Amino acid sequence: MPLLPILRFPDPRLKKLAEPVRNIDENIRRLARDMAETMYEAPGIGLAATQVDVHKRVIVIDISETRDQLFTLINPEIVESDGQQVCEEGCLSVPGIYDKVERAENVVVRYLDLEGQERTIEADGLLAVCLQHEIDHLNGKVFVEHLSQLKQMRIKAKLAKQAKITA
Repeated sequence: MPLLPILRFPDPRLKKLAEPVRNIDENIRRLARDMAETMYEAPGIGLAATQVDVHKRVIVIDISETRDQLFTLINPEIVESDGQQVCEEGCLSVPGIYDKVERAENVVVRYLDLEGQERTIEADGLLAVCLQHEIDHLNGKVFVEHLSQLKQMRIKAKLAKQAKITA
């Protein structure tokens, strides 16, 4: 399975709205496997198809320490949310940048699994944050967009400087 290239903020393709998956076929299953391998290798705890320039509503998440509790969610949608929490977030598309973001404390997400079965997951804590973060990607939003304009400008400048150094 090939590792997929991860788009880096502020790449305009990260703003693209992901399309619903209409048919869960071998192409979608392969995409999910490749995304999981890419996420683990990066290393990260979540990855949205948008981040690998595939604009389908697919995310993979594994917040376990042992990296053996992979969730693949197809067409995920938040159907309930409540409470508030502030967590420090990072993102594979915004390497080396971490900041505090306010999110719902509890979420209920409806999705399809790789067999096309409708499922629901209730989450709090880190899993709730990760679900909201990855669903944001499918909706064309990167976590830094929850921050002030000044912080966004500083992040863009820092990433541009990093890109020049590695080029």
